[in-house]
Amino acid sequence: EFDPETPHPVVALITEWLDRTGRIERRSESSDLGGTMRLGAQKVPIEAGTLAASIYGAEVNERHRHRYEVNNVYVPELAAKGYKVSARTPSENLPEMMELPGHPFFFGVQFHPEFTSTPRGGHPLFKAFVTAAIRYRAMAKRPGGTLSVVAA
Repeated sequence: EFDPETPHPVVALITEWLDRTGRIERRSESSDLGGTMRLGAQKVPIEAGTLAASIYGAEVNERHRHRYEVNNVYVPELAAKGYKVSARTPSENLPEMMELPGHPFFFGVQFHPEFTSTPRGGHPLFKAFVTAAIRYRAMAKRPGGTLSVVAA
């Protein structure tokens, strides 16, 4: 799924985790990937004052199904460019949500919001995105309109 020779693995394979018995399991890109997925719901605290907090509140409990994570080695470099990690897993310190303050709606998540969204009960992230798009369009139509960060 990724170029194993990349000099900048910003997104990387999960290589270590605890199994059901609490034993540490390890894998590498060259080993069998069986069992490397991060699955199920995880409760994660959210940093106050962020777009994530305006959408979700103080914490989020979302479902995961993936075997890749943002590589923490690159987080300081991303932060230096203005990106903000607004939520991290409490035990592994893995980025769960990232945003770009000052942008109308630049927001990324590690989980799958589509797993819990329904036509009648839209997921908070999708509702916030639609609200931001409507506000963006309204501001773009105004003469001399300026855009600001949109909170849900």
